[in-house]
Amino acid sequence: MGVDIEIKTPEQIAVMREAGLVVARTLRVLAAAVRPGITTADLDALAEAEIRAAGATSSFKGYHGYPATICTSVNEEIVHGIPSRQRSLRDGDIVSIDCGAIVGGWHGDAALTVGVGAISAEHAGLLQACETALWRGVAHARAGGRLGDISHAVETSVDASGRYGVVEEYTGHGIGSAMHMDPPVPNYGRAGRGPRLRPGMALAIEPMVMLGSSETVLLDDGWTVVTADGSWAAHFEHTVAITPDGPWVLTQLAEGTTPQDPSDPGGTFPQTPLGSQGPPGP
Repeated sequence: MGVDIEIKTPEQIAVMREAGLVVARTLRVLAAAVRPGITTADLDALAEAEIRAAGATSSFKGYHGYPATICTSVNEEIVHGIPSRQRSLRDGDIVSIDCGAIVGGWHGDAALTVGVGAISAEHAGLLQACETALWRGVAHARAGGRLGDISHAVETSVDASGRYGVVEEYTGHGIGSAMHMDPPVPNYGRAGRGPRLRPGMALAIEPMVMLGSSETVLLDDGWTVVTADGSWAAHFEHTVAITPDGPWVLTQLAEGTTPQDPSDPGGTFPQTPLGSQGPPGP
């Protein structure tokens, strides 16, 4: 039995773009605010103020009881970390910031991983591998293709970047009138498999990549997912609409910077990747 995938009208996609821009602007503010000494609760307060000032509402706060506006996952935390006044960022940390917003009943969802101060070359490489995999997946979000094309592109990109683990228990997802919808978008799989991609679909593509094993553990708070072996992880995400003219990244500020040719491993990548915050350390 096939999954029921919501098809949006161009007008509904346009409202999703408004929500996506709220998310993109909020993430830009948060990435610029990341520094040693700031708490993850401080970042959450900034996000709440930005989203409210834009006339939008948070997709996350209250979702199945989730208590915050964003997710902040530090170092070995992969996703769904809860902001806390007790969690101060330190020089050399990396932090994933995941943000969602609703405008007119339609959702946008994106994430990035940011270095705190000077990060190691190993951790900078992890961030680069994860973000590159995201854009490889986006390049395959094209009408007429298959969902598995996206998953396969993400997996092969990570494999080509080095010896990294890819999270299998948690996936990307469809998005639109709800934050999480069919279809699930795994970060691994075979090309040419899965539902046919059609104009009007919208997907949240979100690689989660770690330095070690792909095994994960859910903490006792019921939300925070960490690596089983304590290795550090990165997470990048964009909401992407499938249009007759190719993928439209609804949660990116710049226009015209999506990958051009999915068959070209060089591709054309965003001019200013948000996750490039923080220079590598010695």
